[in-house]
Amino acid sequence: MGWFIKIFGSSLGKKLLMSLTGLFLISFLTVHLIGNLSVFSQDGGLAFNAYAKFMSTNPLISTVSYLLYASIILHVIVAIVLTSANKSARPVKYKQLNAKDNSSWESRSMALLGILVLAFILLHLKDFWWQYKFGGSYQFSEDANGNRDIYALVIQQFSTTFGLASYLIGLLALFFHLKHGFQSAFQTLGINHNKYTPAIKNIGLAYSIIVPLCFASMPVYVYFFK
Repeated sequence: MGWFIKIFGSSLGKKLLMSLTGLFLISFLTVHLIGNLSVFSQDGGLAFNAYAKFMSTNPLISTVSYLLYASIILHVIVAIVLTSANKSARPVKYKQLNAKDNSSWESRSMALLGILVLAFILLHLKDFWWQYKFGGSYQFSEDANGNRDIYALVIQQFSTTFGLASYLIGLLALFFHLKHGFQSAFQTLGINHNKYTPAIKNIGLAYSIIVPLCFASMPVYVYFFK
């Protein structure tokens, strides 16, 4: 444990930890999206329910899930520590000239965006993960293959205006968070070169647009077409 504190105890180490956990969360987000796209299968939810069962019963996925929870917690804690340290370093507030010219809005608002994304994650866990794992107000039935019918829960959650609006707001915050965080993570890792940075920036922009849009397409599809 001493080596961990020694490496990640410094400001640079904390930023490195933010980058590594952020990139891990991005990779998980990609896999999660690919699986969730099965909601569009025209089979009454059989493929989606099979995917949900696989994600909840596969030992490897279960192990990765614990790493995911740890990464989320670490990402949030380190973000709070770094934000607090930055504020402490400037105890006297000063007027920042030409802030819009010196940095993007999302880079100046990462704390706010992080709070919105965290609220979105907690809402998502409450609506689906908690219900599926521990039970709640929703009573699951079984589909034709004998799997728990979480697809029916998805339809119920996204059939309401609140369900649609809250997820779209969360995904909008995710877009801005990814737009800055993707490139920032690579920059912190030292991958910052005139030859590579523009490509990383463009890939990050494309990713931050495509992934939230794909996630948003699911509640929109349910709300308007199911």
